Amino acid sequence: MLVYFLGFLGGIALFMYGMQLMGEGLQKAAGAKLQKILEAMTGVLIMGVLLGAVVTAVLQASGATTVMTVGLVNAGLLTLKQGFGIIMGANIGTTMTAQLIAFKLSNYVTVLIFIGFLVQLLAKRSRSKYLGQVILGFGILMLGMDMMGKAVMPLRAYPGFVDFIGAFSSNPLMGIAIGTLMTVLIQSSSATIGILIAMAGQGLIPLEGAIPVLLGDNIGTCITAVLASLRANLTAKRVAVAHVMFNVIGSIIFVVFMHWFIQIVMIVSPANDIARQIANAHSAFNIINTLLFMPFINPFIKLIERLVPGNAEGISMRPVYLDKNMLNTPSIALSLAVKEVVRMGLLARKDVRLGMEAIHRFDGEKVKYVLEHEPVVDALEREITDYLTEMSTTQLDPSLSQRHTGLLHAINDIERIGDHGETLAKKARKLVEDDVHFSDEAVAELTQLSEMVLRASGRALEALGKNDKAIADDAVRLCREVKAYQKEIRKNHIVRLNEHRCDPVAGFVMLELLINMKRVSDHSKNIAQLVQGTF
Repeated sequence: MLVYFLGFLGGIALFMYGMQLMGEGLQKAAGAKLQKILEAMTGVLIMGVLLGAVVTAVLQASGATTVMTVGLVNAGLLTLKQGFGIIMGANIGTTMTAQLIAFKLSNYVTVLIFIGFLVQLLAKRSRSKYLGQVILGFGILMLGMDMMGKAVMPLRAYPGFVDFIGAFSSNPLMGIAIGTLMTVLIQSSSATIGILIAMAGQGLIPLEGAIPVLLGDNIGTCITAVLASLRANLTAKRVAVAHVMFNVIGSIIFVVFMHWFIQIVMIVSPANDIARQIANAHSAFNIINTLLFMPFINPFIKLIERLVPGNAEGISMRPVYLDKNMLNTPSIALSLAVKEVVRMGLLARKDVRLGMEAIHRFDGEKVKYVLEHEPVVDALEREITDYLTEMSTTQLDPSLSQRHTGLLHAINDIERIGDHGETLAKKARKLVEDDVHFSDEAVAELTQLSEMVLRASGRALEALGKNDKAIADDAVRLCREVKAYQKEIRKNHIVRLNEHRCDPVAGFVMLELLINMKRVSDHSKNIAQLVQGTF
């Protein structure tokens, strides 16, 4: 019996390894375009569903799609409704694996493994190598399926096990619970379906008993989205709850109408092929469930917002002020671009402020905020650059052209300021991890310097927004004061090091911080000089 059990475990291991190889090969072949595809989706719900299905079919893992979706919602790139649409599609896409493994290809396993290995070994192009990896992964996956099937074959002789499996047919809730638990433990809905098909292929589970386990499998796969949302914002948490509710409500509906559902599955499946029946039941549940939910999407979203109350305040990675309809009116388009650049600058400046505050008094939430929101500044840089580039194709008078060129330089400086904010946040975390402490004198000097840097950057952004040379002059003056004070701090610091009043490790970090703060000031000075016309 132990031999069969070990064979079953080995089969699961090969199955999951093969699935991982397939997924990695498909992802590499598809390139890094999958997230871009999701980001580019329109507000039309059906597009989200279709994209979710396609991306999941490519990734061979609904968990990867849900984690990606939660991340995009958390970043403000997708709304709750759009994110939920992708997740409904992911539920459909993940059934592709079950469809593949339902075909009886065990006679060709060794051939698939050989061909996959040969292509991966001999191919010169990366795409061909990835294709070989996909074929090899599928062959290993099918080998694992064959091993699982042979390992569970003796269980047909054990009446207790047969009775236990038979209970699923008379007690669907028990089957749902077991399916949910299996998927939560294995962290792969495809693996759970694979085990189900392997056991059904040996006559251990009838379709009536397999469907409740299959429904539980869909509920269990929600754990990925739930875990991904734990440290995310409110909207991302709502996406995870929507995923759970979608599968739970769907499972309840299908249990109630189980008799009719089985008839539908039997109509579209071969009569004597339980593997095809289970795979088709898996696909049918997710497709029908999605079709049932789509007409009621707005009331469902409102229900989720009531279940997870709160104000979903987030920072959008999308531009707020840019309007491409205004590009034919360059003066208005440029004023909108200025507003967006200043907004971007304020976000970068906030990252710097929080990074500095975390250094003076460590706060994990502030560090987390900076690390999560620094990509917002990067995304805005790309969007604004595209907008300004498109604007450059129109006729601009000399004054608008100068302002236009200045904004292109400014967004580059602002993006660098955001990078320094991220660096400061990481340094704050490193200080705590390495238990590094500054002297009271050093803390006082850093505090004063950070206030000066923030004042200078604030005035530079104000000058940019108002196109005011007087404010720009003031910003440049403040930046020069930052430079002078930074030099003074450096001299004081070296004196403390020579007099052994400062820890050498802390001293090294102090020098790095001074460089970071000075560079924030330098970039602020560049922005102010653009307004002055002296850059």
